[in-house]
Amino acid sequence: MTTTTQAQPHRSAAGVPADARQLVGFWFYRVSPEWRRLPATTKRQQGDELLGVINRFGKRLMVLTYSLVGMKPSVDFLLWGVGRRLEELQELAGAVQQTALAGYLSTPHTYLSMTKRSTYVDTIDPEHQEQRRFITPAHSKYLFVYPFVKSRDWYQLSFEQRQAMMDEHIRVGSKYPSVRLHTTYSFGLDDQEFVVAFETDRPQDFLDLVMELRETKASRYTRIDTPIFSCVAKPFTEILADVGVG
Repeated sequence: MTTTTQAQPHRSAAGVPADARQLVGFWFYRVSPEWRRLPATTKRQQGDELLGVINRFGKRLMVLTYSLVGMKPSVDFLLWGVGRRLEELQELAGAVQQTALAGYLSTPHTYLSMTKRSTYVDTIDPEHQEQRRFITPAHSKYLFVYPFVKSRDWYQLSFEQRQAMMDEHIRVGSKYPSVRLHTTYSFGLDDQEFVVAFETDRPQDFLDLVMELRETKASRYTRIDTPIFSCVAKPFTEILADVGVG
C-alpha cells in the first residue's frame, strides 16, 4: 500500500506561506432617508444590531469603518474588510444584509480585490514589495479610495519601459511619507484592475501627491481613476450618530 504525501507550501522565515495573499472588500453603504424618520428607539436598536455584526466579524477579519457623511451624496459609510478567503468576505456582507437596518441600506459601490507582491522593483524601499502582500493599516484619520484601470497600451510596453516610469512614480510618492499607499489587485475578480487606498492624517499632502503624479509619464496610461471616496475613520457608534441615531 502506498501513501501520497501532499507537497507543503514554501513558507517564509515567519512561517507565512510564500504565496499567501489577502482578499479585500470595500462596501460603500447609503442609508435611505426613510430610516431617518423612524422613531429614535428603533434606529438605536437597529444600529446596535449592525454594530454587533461588525464587532463579531472584527474578531475574525480586519474590519475598519469610515464615515462619508457630507463627503459624497451617494454614500454614507464604508466597511473595509480584509480576510483570507472570498467566503469570509461574503459571510460579513451577508450578515449585514440580515440585519433590520439592511432594509434601509443600499450599496451604490462595492469593490473586490486581492493583495499581491508588486511586479515592479521599489529601489527606494525594497521591502515594500513584500509588505504589499498584506494590508497593514496605519489607522490614520483619513482614507482615500478609488478604483483604477490602465489603458491596454500600458501592457504592450516592455517591462523595462514600465519599470522606468514606475521608478518616477515611486520617487514622487517617497516625497510624501505621511501618505501610506495600499494597492490591491482586481484582475478577473471585479470590473476594475486595481483598488488603491491611501491613508494619511494630512489631506493636503494627499492632494499635493495626486497633483504631482498627474505630471508623471505613467499618468498618460491611466484610463479610469474615479469615483474617488474621501473617508473619515470613525468608530461605528459615531457613524451611527452621523447618519441620524440620536
